[in-house]
Amino acid sequence: MSLALTLEGAQVLRPDGPDAAPLAIAGGVVTEAPAGRAVDLSGYMILPGIVDIHGDGFERHVAPRRGAMKDMGGGIVACASEMATGGITTGVLAQFFSWEGGLRGPEFSRAMLEALSDVRGRAEVDLRVQLRLETHLLDLYAEFESQVDGFGVDYVVFNDHLPHDRLAAGKRPARLAGTALKSRRSPEALLTLMQEMHARRGEVPGAVGALAARLAARGVRLGSHDDQSARDRTEWRARGCRIAEFPETLEAAEAARAGGDGIVLGAPNVMRGGSHKGNASALDLIALGLCDALASDYHYPSLWRAALFLERAGVLDLAGAWALVSEGPARLLGLDDRGTLEPGRRADFVVLEPGSDRLVATFAGGRVAWMAGDVAARFMG
Repeated sequence: MSLALTLEGAQVLRPDGPDAAPLAIAGGVVTEAPAGRAVDLSGYMILPGIVDIHGDGFERHVAPRRGAMKDMGGGIVACASEMATGGITTGVLAQFFSWEGGLRGPEFSRAMLEALSDVRGRAEVDLRVQLRLETHLLDLYAEFESQVDGFGVDYVVFNDHLPHDRLAAGKRPARLAGTALKSRRSPEALLTLMQEMHARRGEVPGAVGALAARLAARGVRLGSHDDQSARDRTEWRARGCRIAEFPETLEAAEAARAGGDGIVLGAPNVMRGGSHKGNASALDLIALGLCDALASDYHYPSLWRAALFLERAGVLDLAGAWALVSEGPARLLGLDDRGTLEPGRRADFVVLEPGSDRLVATFAGGRVAWMAGDVAARFMG
């Protein structure tokens, strides 16, 4: 059951910036009129709930070690709890559908989607999914479409992680043995598979274009991953992929902006001060206005920390910085019922403790998703 409350005394971050007007919630949404019991949150700050547009940190929960997690659903629920401690009220699980196998393989993908379907009702966080297709997995496109259709997947991103340069030069890919172990193949078998997929690279553009057209006709949102050039972005836009995830270069990001595409960058990149792979710095791209949304990528707590860092560093004001983790990703996902604290929107919000910059409460749809510390006395008093 969602709560009816009027939160008084706090600074509330609204689209135009923070103000001290009360925030009322009832029936799972923000209301204009006072509702229910008044709660004094003087000294605290209330901000919109975080929308994580791309996170694969859930892999640690559903497969912490080979054979260790028999109940995948339990792992997903535990992950939702971790999300809530980081202020995430909507979390998109980015699940691979890849030749890499293991927890990134097609079989694992289906198992994860089945488990997610079973446990969605047990999590306060709104759990959604993105399927990430390795484009050279041509013989399994039908299985991929079956999973998209069968589980109502509404967001698909195209990846290509094949080391084409090394394969073209006849060299063994880096970390082949480790990747083979994860995929439960011998290094020789994996190398053969990679060489076969590389040899068929000429078939990929046509096959991907046709697949993208079929998915778009069903209303599936499409994106590309790790664009390296303006040409990459132009080609993906032509296929209907209007979201550019983690563009690797300034050129690719500028091409996305010029074409009106959404740009997603990694919050860990912001906190690190740069990409661990040597790609374009998220901080630099944000300063240039080349970002619509930050994603947790592999680390859920980075989202709220990155937003506060951007404000404290003077890169953006608080409203602009927080929009990158709330309104921005909600807009790219077509979720116009959340992302800001306006009447009629979902009652998704977080409470920030004064002085410590610590998130101490997360509400999703007007329900308590997580709460800790002294603020609990305010709500329970």
